[in-house]
Amino acid sequence: MRLPLPIATFLLAAVALPTVAQPAPVSPVADGATPVKLAGGFAFTEGPAVDAAGNVYFTDQPNDRIHKWSTDGKLSVFMEPCGRSNGLCFDADGKLWACADEKNELWKIDVATKEKTVLVKDFGGKLLNGPNDIWVRPDGGAYFTDPLYKRPYWKRGPQEQPQAVYFYSKDGKLSKVDADVKQPNGIIGTPDGRTLYVADFGVGKTHAYDINPDGTLTNRRVFCKQASDGMTIDDAGNVYFTTKGVQVYDKAGTKIAQIDTPDGGATNVCFGGADMRTLFITTGKSLYAVKMRTKGAARQ
Repeated sequence: MRLPLPIATFLLAAVALPTVAQPAPVSPVADGATPVKLAGGFAFTEGPAVDAAGNVYFTDQPNDRIHKWSTDGKLSVFMEPCGRSNGLCFDADGKLWACADEKNELWKIDVATKEKTVLVKDFGGKLLNGPNDIWVRPDGGAYFTDPLYKRPYWKRGPQEQPQAVYFYSKDGKLSKVDADVKQPNGIIGTPDGRTLYVADFGVGKTHAYDINPDGTLTNRRVFCKQASDGMTIDDAGNVYFTTKGVQVYDKAGTKIAQIDTPDGGATNVCFGGADMRTLFITTGKSLYAVKMRTKGAARQ
């Protein structure tokens, strides 16, 4: 069929339009910056978390210690023993929440006195698998993952709970908010308290959820087809993943940067330092830092 001249001209013009190249994503890493080793010789570093001043606390789980890297570049032992703590997170009041894996508990630690409060020790009378990673939302409620990774130091019987994601409300109520996960691990939320990200190694994906005021989660969707050990977020909304190094995804779930570590891997990550523009990376044996363009988001 012969097209009318105006339509044919339009189609030819459309075909002839040049392809506009999309600009390459801008890496959040500062120009020329690479990870610098701050400390080493640990058994297995995990769970970095930053306080209001920019000091970074991280765990060495096999050695049962929480270490502190201060803003003036000094390393110290903050707590030993520490219940074999794994993931950590500070709340708005400056209390340190810890996934105390030794007895499958959730703790809150007063940093000034080092006094701990056991918030969770079971669910429905059954032991948790081992709280792994945690994020405290702005109103004081907390989400944590509970995967099963058997530990040689456990003195317990068989698994009592399916793996799941939990919510601990500010009034002390524990609820299961996603039981449809295989092996949840890394977890982080946006500073406005509206979106939660949960990595699931069992399916090799990370899901995003809408957060409701009562703690429930809705509108689960795939954020990206990668899981992560630990996670953090910056003030541009980029989400940081840890596996073979650090992977950075923008808010749309598109990978925009890869940060390789000399150790070859990464277990967890957070922003810290006095200006919150340094990314701290635990790699198992060591602690690294790299300067960034972006700034850590509040309640990371």
